[in-house]
Amino acid sequence: MAAENPSVSGVSGRYATALFELARDEKFVDAVKTDLDRFKAMLADSPELTRLVRSPVFSSETQSKALAAVLDKAGFAGITVKFLKVLTANRRLFAVADVIRAYGALVAKFKGEATADVTVAEPLSDKNLDALKTALKTVTGKDVALNVNVDPAIIGGLVVKLGSRMVDSSLRTKLNSIKHAMKEAG
Repeated sequence: MAAENPSVSGVSGRYATALFELARDEKFVDAVKTDLDRFKAMLADSPELTRLVRSPVFSSETQSKALAAVLDKAGFAGITVKFLKVLTANRRLFAVADVIRAYGALVAKFKGEATADVTVAEPLSDKNLDALKTALKTVTGKDVALNVNVDPAIIGGLVVKLGSRMVDSSLRTKLNSIKHAMKEAG
């Protein structure tokens, strides 16, 4: 399955595919996705956890003990915990963000959903997220899962990447095109 989807290739793709196949067989696809999304949010909120996960300075044993404590405190259980322990034991915990992204792509494909990467200047309200999902569903004819990234550097607007298509309506891009037009005019 990993070879069919270019977004799930390499080390992260192999781990995500193995996790997906296990979760599918055990009927825990959604539960594992929810856990991985929670873990991704924890990484985004904690520079210390990100450092633990990404730094090669920590031994596998140190990472394993610290991660077990964090996962236990956050109430994680089952397949997700076992999987994160395998990543840690195999010294691949640094790739967890890519594995989570690849797993999400596999789940979307399994459910017949499309996945869009959306970059915004500030977090979107639930109302705006629903409106964006509805607009993308109209275009694709499929339910669309959103990977939303906040990047204040785009100033305003949004950038949507869906498969090979990209729409950039960011204020930064518009300002750059105006600047470029003014240079050519002058």
